[in-house]
Amino acid sequence: MTARAYLRGIIPAAFLAVGMTCASIASAGTAEIAPGDSLQAAIDRAAPGDVLHLKAGAYMGPVTIAKALTLEGTAGTILNGNGAGSVLTADAPGITLRHLEIRGSGSRLDEQNAGIFLSRKATGALVEYNHLIGNLVGIYVLGASDSIIRNNVIEGRQNLRMNEDGNGIHVWNAPGAQVIANDIRYGRDGVYVISSRKNVFRGNRMRDLRYAVHYMYTNDSEISGNISFGNHAGFVIMYSDRLKITGNLSQGDRDKGLFLNTANSSDIGENTVRAAPEKCVFIYAANKNWFHDNWFEGCDIGIHFTAGSERNRIVGNAFVGNKTQVKYVGTRVLEWSDKGHGNYWSDNPAFDLNGDGVADTAYKPNDMVDEILWVNPNAKMLLNSPAVQVVRWAQAQFPALYPGGVVDSAPLMAPPGITAPTWTGDEQ
Repeated sequence: MTARAYLRGIIPAAFLAVGMTCASIASAGTAEIAPGDSLQAAIDRAAPGDVLHLKAGAYMGPVTIAKALTLEGTAGTILNGNGAGSVLTADAPGITLRHLEIRGSGSRLDEQNAGIFLSRKATGALVEYNHLIGNLVGIYVLGASDSIIRNNVIEGRQNLRMNEDGNGIHVWNAPGAQVIANDIRYGRDGVYVISSRKNVFRGNRMRDLRYAVHYMYTNDSEISGNISFGNHAGFVIMYSDRLKITGNLSQGDRDKGLFLNTANSSDIGENTVRAAPEKCVFIYAANKNWFHDNWFEGCDIGIHFTAGSERNRIVGNAFVGNKTQVKYVGTRVLEWSDKGHGNYWSDNPAFDLNGDGVADTAYKPNDMVDEILWVNPNAKMLLNSPAVQVVRWAQAQFPALYPGGVVDSAPLMAPPGITAPTWTGDEQ
């Protein structure tokens, strides 16, 4: 075949392909839907790629979208469920949902009732700028990989006991899903993720919940720039590896700011925990993590470290004004400095005679008396007795008497500069 003949064959085919693409684009349109119309019927009539614009007013659910559509509302667009099942179910790739107010899901946790339910087929979904009020689960992401959930306001139910309630955003086995800049209040957990990977949870604000972020069996993911305010606990990370946990704020969470249980090989840096009445950080069976440049302040216990946690590198952190800076349950000696760089301890009275920013003597946060008090709390009544004072004096004179525990051989004289997110919890 000559080149001329080849071109005579391929050029019309190319124009035909372009023409088909243009026809497909042209066929996608925008339909205006009014409150009196049947929303499900309008969805069923629409062609893939269409945009359905819902005018202000109330629409009846539940509805299911089984094709690539955009469903968008305006101020005053409300989709009401009938109190059974999920209000809006996305069941196809490439669906966009935005600017909708969604209410009235069912109350069955075993049936995964939600305001918005993304099925396994709803890959690449975009859910943004919606307001979900009074649903059992706000947004349920059931295997919808590469979906994006961003800039939504979610207010859960307030009339259920916590074990009956659902989560603000629930993610199950949805690799690549991103949960970004959502405001979540009431319900069980703000963001709950299980059995997933390569997810991003960034810039969310969560309050009046059990846990802000509850993280289970999810690897190679990012939790960054989130704010937990006044919850039972802030960031609860369990059975997960290779995470990046950075720049988060836990402010006034009741029990724990940051809890790591069997979380390994992760980068945990530039987080701030303030005013947790119980523990700033609880580390349980967590190994090979790098804790750096975190700020832990105003807790009963700065960091509780136990259950055989091994090979963690803990340097460059600030422990400020905690009643007990470290509670370590174990007999081994743990070095919390690296290459001449340790942590800042607000109760360390050491000197720095050569001015290198590192204290001249090592810091040991706990002694034999602390261990006695942990095992026998009633011994607190003897804390100011002459016998206890003699024990502490003897340890100071003979450091070999100290039990195994945490030692910072290069404590810092000044805390690291950390800029935490700010939030009073009053903003809507």
